[in-house]
Amino acid sequence: MSATMPKQTRMTILLSLNAVAILVAGILIASAIGFNGGGHFRVVDEKSDTVEGEEESAELIDPATETIEAPKPATGGSGDVSTNYTATTPTGGSFDTGTVSGNELWNATAVTIYQTANIDLCVNDSVGNPGEMYWQTSNPAVIKGFYTDARTRLGYDSSRCRYPAIVGTGTTTITAGTTDGLRRDSITVTVITPPVDQWKREVLDLVNAERAKVGLPALAWGSTCEAGAEIRAKEIMSLYAHQRPDGSSWDTVCKPTAGGTAGENLAAGNTAVSPATVVQAWMGSETHRANILSDKFTKMAVGFVFDPNSQYKTYWSQFFSTY
Repeated sequence: MSATMPKQTRMTILLSLNAVAILVAGILIASAIGFNGGGHFRVVDEKSDTVEGEEESAELIDPATETIEAPKPATGGSGDVSTNYTATTPTGGSFDTGTVSGNELWNATAVTIYQTANIDLCVNDSVGNPGEMYWQTSNPAVIKGFYTDARTRLGYDSSRCRYPAIVGTGTTTITAGTTDGLRRDSITVTVITPPVDQWKREVLDLVNAERAKVGLPALAWGSTCEAGAEIRAKEIMSLYAHQRPDGSSWDTVCKPTAGGTAGENLAAGNTAVSPATVVQAWMGSETHRANILSDKFTKMAVGFVFDPNSQYKTYWSQFFSTY
């Protein structure tokens, strides 16, 4: 049995084998949610301020993870999973420091961001709450507009920030101002593709930083299962589950050796737009965090796919192992 998820424009889902089992059993733990708690957004066009689209509601399945253990020798064993961790809130999307004067909104004149929309565009912190604002883009082939609410779930302040609707790479001039006419400013924004291989290694670094906080040893890069992790990131583009598209279990991409243990975490969507945000999302889920902070594992490989033309755009897998 498979579940058909309603189409959505911006959403992150964390799913697992346990959640799939719940679906099969017919006991779905879900709630209808919308963008930042609401059901709609606007994309503000540079010329007309017209509404270009609405976000449909979507079901969020209660996240869970699963580890699979191969047969062990008679003397083998494994430790308990540690979950002693409190997730932190990410910083906001300001990209300059200090204060601004006069009618300015930014100190900077240019900024580079990734095509995954890895930050929301925010006015300088010293501006405080600027009140009602308009946001415009000179090149709608790069940034076509802005969602009227920031991604508050990523730590952005909706009174100062806007979520850019990125549709391509290149350069555009963003002009913003307050509707009372007191402030108006422009900034050049360059959008580039994400550094895929670099981001995979950054996820390992961030995971090891979280493990260090609770006194756990660092994980090594799982070169044995590196190709398998990449395969899984590609497979969840078509089937978001711990079951592979051919019906086999996720761990068949890199089968455990005798006595070995493996685990998998998955993520996709707009709270998984960078290494920091995807690790934040996993650490915010007790059962995904359990894999990250498990004392069973010694290695971890990361798979990452970015496809701007796909439904969720960013797709991540973590493959934990002892082999």
